[in-house]
Amino acid sequence: MTLFPTSSLRRRLLLWLLVSTAVIGTVALVDTYNEAVKTANTVSDRVLAGSALAIAERVVVTENGTLEVDIPYVALEMLTSAAQDRVFYRVDGPPGRFITGYQTLPTIAATEGRSIGFADATFRGEPIRIAVLQRSASTGINSVPFAVTVAETTIARRQLTQTILLRSALRLAMMIAGAAIIVWIAVTVSLRPLYRLSDAIAERNPNDLHPIEQRVPSEVQGLVDTVNSFMVRLQSALDALRHFSGNASHQLRTPLAIIRTQLALASRAGTLEEAQEAAQKGDAAVAHAERILAQLLLMAKIDAAGSNEPQKPAPIDIASLAQQLTADRVPAAADAGIDLGYEGDGPVPARAEPLLFGELLRNLMENAIAYAGPGAEVTVSVRATADGALLTVEDNGPGIAPERRNLVRQRFSRGEHRDAPGMGLGLPIVEEIAALFDAAMTLEDGPGGRGLRVAIRFPAAA
Repeated sequence: MTLFPTSSLRRRLLLWLLVSTAVIGTVALVDTYNEAVKTANTVSDRVLAGSALAIAERVVVTENGTLEVDIPYVALEMLTSAAQDRVFYRVDGPPGRFITGYQTLPTIAATEGRSIGFADATFRGEPIRIAVLQRSASTGINSVPFAVTVAETTIARRQLTQTILLRSALRLAMMIAGAAIIVWIAVTVSLRPLYRLSDAIAERNPNDLHPIEQRVPSEVQGLVDTVNSFMVRLQSALDALRHFSGNASHQLRTPLAIIRTQLALASRAGTLEEAQEAAQKGDAAVAHAERILAQLLLMAKIDAAGSNEPQKPAPIDIASLAQQLTADRVPAAADAGIDLGYEGDGPVPARAEPLLFGELLRNLMENAIAYAGPGAEVTVSVRATADGALLTVEDNGPGIAPERRNLVRQRFSRGEHRDAPGMGLGLPIVEEIAALFDAAMTLEDGPGGRGLRVAIRFPAAA
């Protein structure tokens, strides 16, 4: 059960489309309404002006100097033919003397520089549109000014405006509906690769962690690459877990069997000495099991570090660290009859992690102590080179034959020294830790062609 329900990408796109087009459509309809009103007024005003002009053409001056007009009703019928509008008119002479028509019809004053003007007004409780034409009638000697006012109700204008607005709204609605259908289809088609990706993952075996090779849109390729990278890391982690489980079950079986055997012998011992001897052998088996478990955990740690994203450690002085670690190991070497020493002076920087570097050097020294034999000399040396740093651990013991040196690099391979303590993880651990620091391990002959010399070459720290 999810805390937050997932929303459909298709619905989100449609919602954005509808909201944005609704806002844009509203603005467009407001602009369309203004244009419709302007268009209706322009068309109707021209008819009003034509009617006023037709009436003005019939205004004449009588013999006694007064104005007389013969109203052409055909001109007025032009205004009433388009809708149920009513038409009103009036003619005024100078100085504002009413001649004929609707005397109470509103009129407007003449506009300077213009012969005709338009205005909105109300007459008999209805909204009307007024056109006033200013003209003059000639007597041959002088001219007599007059004004013709023509008005009509606004039913036709409102109908024209509503028609234009309605058609614009219908076109806009059809465009929005068409765009919504197109978006729905386009999103459905575009999401098919994701559906195929989902099916491909759902049909996979849980143990199949190979990278996904399904073709997807470029916008989703980054997600697929991230999932593939995660699956690679998960595969490495699972492999390390399997290796650890298998190695632990294999390597711990013998010490645990020895412990059980010694416990059984101790319980059946007839004397205290026999019981103590069995307990000592059981304790040695426990110590050996602890060492095996520590080595296996170290190998798992190295595997996990190698499967993560590589990060270069900060430079450290491996010379001082190696000198300290060698000094700590001198008493144990002396107990084994080994002359352990250190050579080198001055700081030697190298990119390494102190704890893992310590494990690397301890494994080298323990291998040398275990296999060189009593009376041997083991020397740890650190010095700077032209291309980095060099760590060496050499002894004058029996060494390893050149043809078997590749064999001892493998895990759990003990070469020719099967009677010596250990389980064949020392050199593999050293090589894998060195690889984490971009360092390389080589196995060479010891001083004078005797023994073994293990060299770890670190790249430059800069």
